[in-house]
Amino acid sequence: MSNKKVLFISGSLGLGHVGRDLVIAQHLRQLCPGANISWLAAHPATDFLVNAGEKLAPEVAGYANDNDAAEKAAENGRLNLLKYLTIARKAWKQNVKVFAETTSRERFDLTIGDETYEISVALSKNPNLKKTPFVMIYDFIGLDSMTSSPLERLGIYIWNRTWATTDKNGTISDLNLFIGEKEDIPDKPFGFMLPNRRDWAQQRCQFVGYVIPFDPNEYTDQLKVKAQLGYAREQPLIISSVGGSAAGKPLLEIFGKTYPLIKDRLGDLRMILVCGPRIRTESIVVPQGVEVMGYVPDLYKHFAASDLSLVMGGGTSTLELTVLKRPFIYFPLEEHCEQELNVATRLERHRSGVRMSYSKTTPEILAEKIIANIGKEVDYASVPTDGGKKSAELISKFL
Repeated sequence: MSNKKVLFISGSLGLGHVGRDLVIAQHLRQLCPGANISWLAAHPATDFLVNAGEKLAPEVAGYANDNDAAEKAAENGRLNLLKYLTIARKAWKQNVKVFAETTSRERFDLTIGDETYEISVALSKNPNLKKTPFVMIYDFIGLDSMTSSPLERLGIYIWNRTWATTDKNGTISDLNLFIGEKEDIPDKPFGFMLPNRRDWAQQRCQFVGYVIPFDPNEYTDQLKVKAQLGYAREQPLIISSVGGSAAGKPLLEIFGKTYPLIKDRLGDLRMILVCGPRIRTESIVVPQGVEVMGYVPDLYKHFAASDLSLVMGGGTSTLELTVLKRPFIYFPLEEHCEQELNVATRLERHRSGVRMSYSKTTPEILAEKIIANIGKEVDYASVPTDGGKKSAELISKFL
């Protein structure tokens, strides 16, 4: 068992996915001591993995970066998924090439792909590319058109048809994991004459719950966490973050503009804007008194210490805040169906967070929302957080 080799491909954008992938890998090593894991990913995930002591496959330098496509498609708090997918096609073709080179150079016993749709489609079209059992990880199923554009509706239908019909015979993916609960999947068809999404997933996926990199019980005492991180106990603290891509830069700036509007009403307020790894701190224009930071490791600790967090509507940060039971305001990227529909619906079901829209928000409107929600007691639903362990248990059967 100690000689088993695993290729883990961490796809998707930002840092949310690679964080959960590392949790799964750590549990997998506990079950299969000595399992040799090599990684394919793109920046900033590669930096995260290197800092965690993980081994990157030699071919990783050629792995194309989906964040570049997303940032090109993003504009003024919007990210149209069809536009992103169109731009990303070239990158996906490159990633299939890198995957083929990696698996030709070295014999692996298992391949795990987190939202590596390009790899799944390539394996379906060319089964000879598949040299090992293949595990696919999902956290949403199907896309939705977010505008009235006939071109977008047609494009989304084509993507959904590909999604629904790829691996129809179940010969490509040996295991499909869904990070979350079945209620996270819309109970509706992929499109005209296509299967129901939730039924499709229930027939193909194992639902494992959510994956987080910490024990929530260690962060129930907010004042204790504040003291551990060097924050003043009685000073109101606002943590603002937009994830691991640069698409949320406009959000950070509107967050900062609220500072002079709320400081006098909240007293000795401390507001921190976390740019993450792909936004230059010097590019953010904010009022005096607002602190601007780059990448912050273990950001969830700072969420736990916060009296309020302002975040984009991504799946990871909103999940961590839900589990930590801290008040937060979130802004889904507009025209991004996963954030506007899937994540937002999940948060509504969990009774967590306050949703706002970037295009309908001014600093004055946001300031009032901050005043109304900072330090507020919350009553979020409890959610299953042992998805990392459950995923590893299912994966370990292939080793």
